[in-house]
Amino acid sequence: MKKVNIHQIKPGERLAKPILQDNGNVLLGVGVELNERFIDRLRNLGIDILFVEDSFTDDLEPPEAISDKTRQKAVDAVYQTMANLKDQNFMKGRAVAPEMGRQLRQVFGEILNDVMVRGDVMVNLTSIHTTDAYLFQHSVNVAILSGIIGIAKGYNRIQLEELGVGALLFDVGMTKVPKELLNKQGTLTDQERAIIERHTTDGFDILRKQHDLSLLSAHCALQHHERFDGSGYPRGLKRDEIHLYAQIVGLADTYDALTSPRPHRKRYTPSEAIEFLFAAGNTYFDFELVKLFCKHISVYPIATTVRLSTGQIAVVSANNSLAVHRPKVRVVEEPDGTRPSNPYEIDLKNEVSILIVEEL
Repeated sequence: MKKVNIHQIKPGERLAKPILQDNGNVLLGVGVELNERFIDRLRNLGIDILFVEDSFTDDLEPPEAISDKTRQKAVDAVYQTMANLKDQNFMKGRAVAPEMGRQLRQVFGEILNDVMVRGDVMVNLTSIHTTDAYLFQHSVNVAILSGIIGIAKGYNRIQLEELGVGALLFDVGMTKVPKELLNKQGTLTDQERAIIERHTTDGFDILRKQHDLSLLSAHCALQHHERFDGSGYPRGLKRDEIHLYAQIVGLADTYDALTSPRPHRKRYTPSEAIEFLFAAGNTYFDFELVKLFCKHISVYPIATTVRLSTGQIAVVSANNSLAVHRPKVRVVEEPDGTRPSNPYEIDLKNEVSILIVEEL
């Protein structure tokens, strides 16, 4: 398979990975032939990249951080939990979902098990979903990334569960923000921005009332927009004033948000997002935490379609952990636009004169 921008898709190509709805169910499945109607509909749903079948790359499959089954279960748990909490009266000062903590700890335990089985492979987050699914898929992605950082820091099981449950529900306050405001494409007014920023305190108020949920998990909702230099919100905390769980969740949140399509901007590529995070070291985020995080992220995920400085189009076929910006690539189109008679590979670690100039 290969990953390409939807503008590069030609009618007749077939999906190699499914498109997911907000509850995690499949909207379009593997093998579906794309026609103009499907392509236009996917664009309207905010989808900008797709994985499609290609005879030159049919053996390439990005290593998933977690299995499809685990992701489906996690998305469903977040979806149902947020729906239940949204329908409750939060001001009564009581736990409105007494089994919530146990269920989410179980779900995050399955995420951890998948991540640990995966080993040291650099992370690809490859699920493709509609914009309506962003909140739930994003929460699961943040939990995956946070869990990986927690493991790298040597956290014990209790710490990992506190961090993981906090990451799954860190954005629960967003359920109180009007949908039209979340999807607004223009510049936010000061009043609109204040409404959105209130999701941190709203989320904390919701989670702190759950009797089987750690208060430290609730702080992930409260503090994930605080920043290392004190420029964040809601309280302008800085450095060690921000709980480390919230620092981890805030970093994972930023990376996944940057690499996801949003109504007000295009997505960043993984390499662009990593550049942003390094530039934000010791301003938005602790630089040591940034370095630890980026050690586990694939700069050019397998199946990414790229243009080389030679004019060739290629697909990333393997990553190199010792030279993350220099993957092995498989050429699928020559500079004159023709396909090679047989696919062949270039190891950019060895071919130092050849550069990746852009992702397609």
